[in-house]
Amino acid sequence: MTATRFRRPLLAAVALAATLGLAGCFEDSKAEIVKKAERAATKDELRAALGEPDTLNKAGPLEEWVYDASDGVVRFPILGDRVGPVVTGEKVKN
Repeated sequence: MTATRFRRPLLAAVALAATLGLAGCFEDSKAEIVKKAERAATKDELRAALGEPDTLNKAGPLEEWVYDASDGVVRFPILGDRVGPVVTGEKVKN
């Protein structure tokens, strides 16, 4: 009875760990993110195409929406409501 009692929580913990571990594997690539947002000219259109940014940087009227990709990051500069030219790069390593 004791082995069975511990087996179920152990299996649940292993399943949870596997799910969390695989979550990062399903990020879009930089190219996929850029393609999804290619027609976005405003913040609302960008949000509709990609959802909320993973990181939001602000400096006065300038915003930078950053989306994490499987192979780096994609940055969208925004002034007012208008989306500027996309910039791709590498993830910053801590």
